[in-house]
Amino acid sequence: MAKAIKTVNLIVSAIDEPAPGIKRFVLQDEDHWPLPPCLPGAHIDVHLPGGLVRTYSLCNEPQDNHRYVIAVKHEVAGRGGSRAMHEELKPGTHVGVSLPRGGIRVSDVAPNIFVAGGIGITPFISAIRDMERRGQSNYELHWSSAGQPSLMEMLSSAAAAGRVKLYNTLVDPPPDLQTIANSHGPEARAYCCGPAGMLDAFEQAVDAWSEDRKHVERFTPPKLPVSLTSVPFTVILAKSRKEAVVLPERGLMRTLEDLEAEVSFSCEGGICGACRTPWLEGPPTHRDRVLTPEERNHEVIVCVAECAGSRLVLDI
Repeated sequence: MAKAIKTVNLIVSAIDEPAPGIKRFVLQDEDHWPLPPCLPGAHIDVHLPGGLVRTYSLCNEPQDNHRYVIAVKHEVAGRGGSRAMHEELKPGTHVGVSLPRGGIRVSDVAPNIFVAGGIGITPFISAIRDMERRGQSNYELHWSSAGQPSLMEMLSSAAAAGRVKLYNTLVDPPPDLQTIANSHGPEARAYCCGPAGMLDAFEQAVDAWSEDRKHVERFTPPKLPVSLTSVPFTVILAKSRKEAVVLPERGLMRTLEDLEAEVSFSCEGGICGACRTPWLEGPPTHRDRVLTPEERNHEVIVCVAECAGSRLVLDI
């Protein structure tokens, strides 16, 4: 049986720097073939030199299907992914890119509230440009940044229509997220991406909302609770017929790497979804910020997962 395609080989066709410390990369098929389809604000994993895999949100709208556009802030104190993007990728570089996953599903009728901090605007650029293209105006964007926003030209039509509120955190107070959340009625949907403090404030503001009305995207994984695993369990790969004992000090992710399982890891903190894997027997102990309760019935984010039983059977 042929293996499913997990990555496509793309070329970096253009790089620019719209603001100091932020680079925008255009990734295309070398022969200009259309790229796999995606939802607005979907994520891709970029396989970087040295084996690093990092996840980025697409800025371009889905209809722009001959390229993927991502914007990356150079995080000096990061884990090395943004440094590799900024320092090692040049026009003409080939990179492996995953199929797009996830994305933002906006309401066609109810108000949509986007809250962004700095480079956290990237998934919302895609969603807003898609809405603008379709003539949909039931949204507003609250965007905080230290100084002038870095990708404003990509949202020029939204700004001209008065649907963008900017907050310069060097001189302005931060947006009052509780007031914003309360001002749009019981059907509104809200989406947030930005630094940890903003995300915490957002989650508090919409804490009483149903899960289908709120959407959070994180740059870095939140601190996980202390593991409750006290005994080993066996992980079994149903398709490859491999298995191993998962020791608490080793963990499931490292054990799967030892087994050379066909799983991609990126954030290693349960926030990006790169390693979502179907499971058959367990049940797993879910510790991610990605899957819905319904999805957890048959999928698991293995980078942070444990097992509530003695066996975890994965459908890989």
